[in-house]
Amino acid sequence: MEIYLDNSATTRVFPEVADLMKKIMCEDYGNPSSLHRKGISAENQVRYAKETMAKLLKVQEKEIYFTSGGTEADNLAIIGCALANQRRGKHLITTRIEHPAVLQTMQHLEELGFSVTYLPVDGSGRIRLGDLEQAIGPDTILVSIMHTNNEIGSLQPIEEAGRLIKQINPQILFHVDAVQGFGKARIHPKKMNIDLLSISSHKVHGPKGVGVLYVGERVKIQPIAFGGGQQMGLRSGTENVPGYVGMARACEMLYEHFEEDRIRLQELKRYFIQGLLKMEDVQINGLVDGDVSGTGTATHIVSASFLGVRSEVLLHTLEDAGVYVSAGSACSSHKPQPSATLKAVGVDKAVLESTIRFSFSVFTTREEIDYTLQVLYDRIPMLRRFTRR
Repeated sequence: MEIYLDNSATTRVFPEVADLMKKIMCEDYGNPSSLHRKGISAENQVRYAKETMAKLLKVQEKEIYFTSGGTEADNLAIIGCALANQRRGKHLITTRIEHPAVLQTMQHLEELGFSVTYLPVDGSGRIRLGDLEQAIGPDTILVSIMHTNNEIGSLQPIEEAGRLIKQINPQILFHVDAVQGFGKARIHPKKMNIDLLSISSHKVHGPKGVGVLYVGERVKIQPIAFGGGQQMGLRSGTENVPGYVGMARACEMLYEHFEEDRIRLQELKRYFIQGLLKMEDVQINGLVDGDVSGTGTATHIVSASFLGVRSEVLLHTLEDAGVYVSAGSACSSHKPQPSATLKAVGVDKAVLESTIRFSFSVFTTREEIDYTLQVLYDRIPMLRRFTRR
């Protein structure tokens, strides 16, 4: 049996998406910049992809830019806007629990002379709007806050933050990393005062190596890579037609049954948490006000700490039983170090060293959850006895 519960790291591509991409690679393989029939056919495919993403976000087609993934989208949004708007100020704001694609980009800009405020979070991993308000100054040009935390599933008050930022200064740009949130929540940038939004394809059952950056039409931004001038000069490079179309179709499919999938995943999460808490010395991280139903956090992420068992040991024990999970963010899994997110929410060292992230998808079933719980019930006591020796 193979049970994949590491969907925050990546998801299985929808079979229909894979088939569509194969057709494009083998039949509609022209370069969209070419003027002949093959090129025009490919250009039409790109237009479909942009129209689809624009429709899902309720924005204009010209505000959609395809990238190589969420990391590039974050880099382009933050660096491109910081450099383009630095005459107005050089102060940026983000949070302590952002993805490295944001945190390391901010650190890079600090080396270039920008100043960055890193907002703290509460015990459930949420920022306080009062902290954001106090951090905004006359030289603030950009605020970047993730929608959904990739490790513990905390949801930020994005709509309230966007409203606050624009009330203080409408010129401040608001960037949201929605890599973990898109496909699990309805996100409409214009309604939420979001100027820039990053999305990744492989988190939503699309291909790897593709992402989207929404850029509001009035946003001042400059490119960070140069070349043939594709995508209105902001993101040059030969367009990845099968990737763009594959991402768009995956997103389209994911939202076709959005509400029923959301309800089912929330129920699966509640059921799983209740099953975990039947064991001794298990802590669920990121819960809002101790709500063990998991309401108020992402429907697809459960961060659990099994005290007395090291994360890596439990990860491989589960793997031996055919269950695939993560000991933290996949982006840093080959560089063992304490989780910045868990440290930010105030957990102690014992919890840091015993945390596993389980993450679901539309493919996850109740039977898989039952099997995973049974494996944990069987193996955790044995691992704890071994550790105590």
